[in-house]
Amino acid sequence: MAIERSMSSSGKSRRDSDDGWETRAMASQSNPKKRLLQEGRSGRDPLTARQRSELMGRISSKDTKPEMMVRRLVHGMGYRYRLHARELPGRPDLVFRPRRKAIFVHGCFWHRHPGCSANRLPTTRREFWQHKLDGNVHRDRRNKEALEEMGWHVLVVWECETKDFDHLANEVRKFLGPR
Repeated sequence: MAIERSMSSSGKSRRDSDDGWETRAMASQSNPKKRLLQEGRSGRDPLTARQRSELMGRISSKDTKPEMMVRRLVHGMGYRYRLHARELPGRPDLVFRPRRKAIFVHGCFWHRHPGCSANRLPTTRREFWQHKLDGNVHRDRRNKEALEEMGWHVLVVWECETKDFDHLANEVRKFLGPR
């Protein structure tokens, strides 16, 4: 039997089946996955693909909150530095040229901080995220090795480490040495 589509007086689409008239809303209520697909969303993600893309596009790689905290701390300790040196591999967040030292401030999610609770894969598009985040880790390792081969010393500060300000200050002081 063919299914015919028509419009009801309320403007909702209806279909004619052996069971009688059924509105689109009723059909989608019985199948939540179908409803999500109609709305342009996937399984567990509460945002549409377009909303998720816009949100992810606004994530900055420079001047992040953890980076700004480390910069304020280092400046307050009396050290002077340059930002994002283009000529160095990985463009470190803070560069101390005379000391030949560099600091990277990594987000725990984006750079896969081992043992951190923020180091988890999203539940949607797992294959994509696994590939993307593993690529970030590989690039970080390659950049750190390249800097060390050039005679630079590298410190990686993780986002979760910025929460313990005293510990972070001690680590930075140990790494940079006397002013």
